[in-house]
Amino acid sequence: MDRKKFIQQTTGAAASALLIPGALKAAFTPTIKPMRVAMIGTGHRGTGMWGEPVVAEFPEHVKFVGLCDINKGRVEYAKQALRVDCPTYTDFDAMMKETKPDTLIVTTVDGTHNEFIVKGMEYGANIITEKPMTTDEMKCQQILDAEKRTGKKVRVTFNYRYSPHRVKIYELLRAGAVGDIKSVDFHWYLDTSHGADYFRRWHRLRKNSGSLLVHKASHHFDLLNWWIDSDPKQVFAYGNLDVYGKNGPFRHTHCRPCPHKSKCNFYFDLTANKRLMNIYAANEQYDGYMRDGCVFKEDIDIFDKMAVQIMYSNQVQVSYSLTAYSPYEGYRISFNGTKGKLDAWIKEKQPWEEEAFDEIQLTHTFGKREVFRIPNNEDGHGGGDVRLRKQIFMNESDPLHQSAGSRDGSLACLVGIAARNSIDTGKPIDIASLTTLVPQAQKVANTL
Repeated sequence: MDRKKFIQQTTGAAASALLIPGALKAAFTPTIKPMRVAMIGTGHRGTGMWGEPVVAEFPEHVKFVGLCDINKGRVEYAKQALRVDCPTYTDFDAMMKETKPDTLIVTTVDGTHNEFIVKGMEYGANIITEKPMTTDEMKCQQILDAEKRTGKKVRVTFNYRYSPHRVKIYELLRAGAVGDIKSVDFHWYLDTSHGADYFRRWHRLRKNSGSLLVHKASHHFDLLNWWIDSDPKQVFAYGNLDVYGKNGPFRHTHCRPCPHKSKCNFYFDLTANKRLMNIYAANEQYDGYMRDGCVFKEDIDIFDKMAVQIMYSNQVQVSYSLTAYSPYEGYRISFNGTKGKLDAWIKEKQPWEEEAFDEIQLTHTFGKREVFRIPNNEDGHGGGDVRLRKQIFMNESDPLHQSAGSRDGSLACLVGIAARNSIDTGKPIDIASLTTLVPQAQKVANTL
């Protein structure tokens, strides 16, 4: 084709495109290749955090290619809830071989995370896993070894790092608001609704959750690691089961048929929650799992009160506690530094309170006091959930070092594992004795 004819044809094509609505825009918009995602574990957390909202928020960026669960009824319900057109499986290996996902989301019982994380990487997928990454030091080492061996990456979803209140604390500390941090007091309270719920579900058994020191507190230990900007070095802890389990005045298998429901303060009416009824009660015949289990079951072997001392590699000392039967939900934290003190607290908004906000108080040594009020009107862990998902699936930048890889995931759960081991042995536990990770005085940068 000569130059004149080429110009005539291309000019005509461009003019025609302008007559078609959106045609020119489409011609110059890069094609988005959606992430091919599979999920293992389709319970309330999987479908509610990594299923339905991901489908709704990122239709052009994510394509579900497979869903898997040991309960065939539950996985079929998940497919309907997500409104996706992909196969469902009860066989994990079959799903990975047939669908070949780019990314595997792991939202199973904590004690099985390692199995699916390791296998998922061996099948060629990068991993997005719920916290805790795993439940003991041996499983943690398996994950670290598999990541190194396969070249794939593990991302641990610490959504607490993303809520505005915790981000403000991070920014103040990094700006030197208290000078050099020397010690931290951190106390977390779970109420008789949320806290009790861990004792009626699969979390009540160490083999499943690693105890609340791992399942729940790994969130808190990760925040400490992030805020302090150093690695934990040594842990000593106390813990006991004082209220739930064998301490109850009566017990039954689960709440719905319980003869004691009229006099039990911990009675949980599962039938009032349509979503939980659809996910769990409708599918009990497949695996026997009762979502409304009795909080006084005698097989409960986790703690409901915990006190932990942590020494960091940069010599910051932390006093931490977790209480699972408080009359209200929230936490208090205080950072003590060379130039001042930063105090923060969160208490769940009560029905009679008109506005919801979280406060941070900064008191300067020999100086003034400042109070910061951070609005807290967002759902999903104070707005952390949606921000975390957006960073993952939109591949956003990470100026605050919020994304967490396997090292972050390991160090968070290893504090809880060390605390549990300390309670069992009565001895302090060195973090370096648990895996090949070597704690550093300055937090190691993410490798994501």
